[in-house]
Amino acid sequence: MNVSPFGSWYSPISSDLIVSQAIGIGNVAVEENCIYWLEKRPTEKGRNVLVRYQEGKSTDVTPAPYNVRTRVHEYGGGAYVIAKETVYFSNFQDNRIYQNGLGETPQPLTPESAKRYADFILDSDRNRLIAVCEDHSPEDSEAINTIVTIDLATGEVGDLISGEDFYAAPRLNKDGTQLAWLSWQHPNMPWDSCYLWLAEVNADGSMGEAQLVAGDKTESICEPKWSEDGRLYFSSDRTNWWNLYRRNPDGEVEILHEMAAEFAYPHWVFGLSNYAFSGNYLVCAYTTEGSWHLGKINTKSKQFEKIDTPYTSISDVQTTSDGEVVFVGGSPTEATAVVKLNLDTLETKILKRSSKLELDSGYLSQPEAIAFPTEDNLTAYAWYYPPQNKDYSALEGELPPLVVKSHGGPTAAASVTLSLKIQYWTSRGFGYLDVNYGGSIGYGREYRQRLENKWGIVDVDDCVNAAKYLVDKGRVDGERLVITGGSAGGYTTLAVLTFRDTFKAGASHYGVSDLEILAKDTHKFESRYLDRLVGDYPQQKEIYQARSPIYHTESLNCPVIFFQGLEDKVVPPNQAEMMFDAIKAKGLPVAYVTFPEEGHGFRSSENIKKALDGEFYFYSRIFGFVPADEIEPVEIVNL
Repeated sequence: MNVSPFGSWYSPISSDLIVSQAIGIGNVAVEENCIYWLEKRPTEKGRNVLVRYQEGKSTDVTPAPYNVRTRVHEYGGGAYVIAKETVYFSNFQDNRIYQNGLGETPQPLTPESAKRYADFILDSDRNRLIAVCEDHSPEDSEAINTIVTIDLATGEVGDLISGEDFYAAPRLNKDGTQLAWLSWQHPNMPWDSCYLWLAEVNADGSMGEAQLVAGDKTESICEPKWSEDGRLYFSSDRTNWWNLYRRNPDGEVEILHEMAAEFAYPHWVFGLSNYAFSGNYLVCAYTTEGSWHLGKINTKSKQFEKIDTPYTSISDVQTTSDGEVVFVGGSPTEATAVVKLNLDTLETKILKRSSKLELDSGYLSQPEAIAFPTEDNLTAYAWYYPPQNKDYSALEGELPPLVVKSHGGPTAAASVTLSLKIQYWTSRGFGYLDVNYGGSIGYGREYRQRLENKWGIVDVDDCVNAAKYLVDKGRVDGERLVITGGSAGGYTTLAVLTFRDTFKAGASHYGVSDLEILAKDTHKFESRYLDRLVGDYPQQKEIYQARSPIYHTESLNCPVIFFQGLEDKVVPPNQAEMMFDAIKAKGLPVAYVTFPEEGHGFRSSENIKKALDGEFYFYSRIFGFVPADEIEPVEIVNL
């Protein structure tokens, strides 16, 4: 056992290992006897590749340079659909839909235009796709969202449903006679207020009169799906929790199983699938106390049964015709993988892992669920990962430095699955605290609504109180606290560093520094998000300025490092540049690392590596410890 200061431990979990061994996995689909999923490959500059699994063998369906990704709402999702052995997908480079027969070269279906497509479904009786469309051709107004049809013979695009600000999840019943879909209006986000509609589809493909199934100004609807017997299922948070409901043939809506758990995830991306049907059962993923589980509900008796699995992160639930469920699962000791589970025997089979890495458990930190007191006599939540490296112990009496992570969204949540990026820190001697501040999902609608009109207050208080909780428990060094976050988490990071004096340094990854600019200069999906989080703009302009770190740099008195993609359309680079210039002028240590070809979030392996190592290098210089690795330096001004 080596005795060495925290932060200076040598770890086998290097950035090179992380980017070379790890891929992103998601968007599972099942078609006949084949299973499909998308792989995001950092070594191919983040290209999304559609993979087909059959009879124990996986093969790439989409060749380079095609990138199966859509930019609808900028966050995408729902970028492909399978029709027997033909794939229809959105190509990221030109936003066109391509059709791809197995083993063939993809051919464009839709014409070149300013339109983007997502959430495709096949209307086989009419030889067309039905999809969400986002038209960016208007020059002086925001994009126009509709539900459209796409003729599979000609590629002709026709309007089907229009008039609302946003649409999602068009879903046909089995015989193609009824279509369900979701819509919502500014200034709401879909997790605030959302409506589920239903209409007859006429023989000529036109729509009958729409009728409202569920939803109102205080209700969020998610993930409509049709069962084999023709009933429409969906999730609603009308009881405070996203529980599962169905519409019966008489039009009555009933809850399947009431439970203090979330059976849905906010609609940040298209194509989410948290439940699927298997015979008389609905197999579902749900989350309680920040951890995901698998269960099933008998659709006749409505009896609920938990399915025991080792996984704490479960998504992309699909079922096969032979009584198996396929999903993406992960745990604190296993990276995410495509998993197939037999519902009768509960035997599991791994179809593809996001990482081939097999690590000694002596280098892996196990998360601890933390519930801590915060403002207004409330409780908030976090996952704490203590330092862990079997080869090292710290100096006697030394407490570890702490990285506090503020997740993005802000309507998102910390995931309880093996993250090599987290283990990168803990295996080098840092504690890591992943905070589910007020506003995070997984704890009910009321917990999500804590952030209404209080972004920059509740999240800031909770991140500060989470760190203080561990300091007061004597578990971490109160003089070596740092905070990090990306996007909305980057805003919380900058707000904490500006308006509180708890932390000694921080890192903003494509974070917001000026709420006013964000309100005026962002994409349609989030263009009114701040109305609920902050207040109406420009009527409450003074609140925006009061909570924007850029207007209060005189209060920021610690080092900061910024990481920014120069092609970011969600949080433009000027947000980071203004803060960098202001901190530089104050004479504080500051660094600004840019990635010319990256957008919102980093996809390329070399950039992921540079950001991870760069942040660690920055803290080593600020706190004066010597890393055990050879790390490429970043330029730090005023050091």
